[in-house]
Amino acid sequence: MQYQTVLKKMMTELNEVVHYYLDVENDVLNMNQLLDKNLEISFEGYQCLCCGKEKKIFRQGFCYDCFYKSAAVGDWIMKPELSKAHLGIEDRDLEYEKQVQLKPHVVYLALSSNVKVGVTRKTQVPTRWIDQGATKAIEIVEVPNRYLAGITEVALKNYVADKTNWQKMLKNEVLDADLIAEREQLKKYIPEEAQPYFLANNGKVTKIEYPVIEFPKKIKTLNLVKTPLFSGKLKGVKGQYLLFEDNTVFNVRNNEGYKVIINVT
Repeated sequence: MQYQTVLKKMMTELNEVVHYYLDVENDVLNMNQLLDKNLEISFEGYQCLCCGKEKKIFRQGFCYDCFYKSAAVGDWIMKPELSKAHLGIEDRDLEYEKQVQLKPHVVYLALSSNVKVGVTRKTQVPTRWIDQGATKAIEIVEVPNRYLAGITEVALKNYVADKTNWQKMLKNEVLDADLIAEREQLKKYIPEEAQPYFLANNGKVTKIEYPVIEFPKKIKTLNLVKTPLFSGKLKGVKGQYLLFEDNTVFNVRNNEGYKVIINVT
């Protein structure tokens, strides 16, 4: 079967094992059903996810112009502590920023390669954890806006990592940890403004299993610009990565806005 699409990050659903879905033209591919099948990926060009023009992708699926104009990719996305909508201060589009920033946010601990702290909108739990390839996660605080989540993350990352070692995550080289105990140790470092939002009775650890037959032993990253035609047997999906039998890994999210043809045999 042949499918055409402009790549966007895979949709996910948390069941006993995460279910992955790739949006393709007039259809949706259930990636779990493609395990042990051969996938051929052909790079055909670019299409900006913002303006829709066939312009080279700069970052996050956006062309250069849109990346520096769109409110959807302001600096506060990557650095929540820069959020200012709660003060009525605009970055690029105050109405858009209010819609996103002035919603409940969660600061969490996740175990993907090591224990890390992160921030996400409450509506993105557990999607955010799945996208990071976490095997376990727990919420620390739930705050009413992105700014409070951001300053909490900044404070806590002095004591715990805020990055995932993506290669270890893909190889499943994950150190186990007691997230409830880690959470309790970090409580005293939460900023005073966010202390009232500590989830005192939260002992719930979410566990996540991924559809993987075989983890890669050595990592080879697929770059579609350098390798515009790739073929391999799919052995797993974890985070936003496709894992192939020859140890090639393909980050779907990092290739958003790339036009591809996918053949499944």
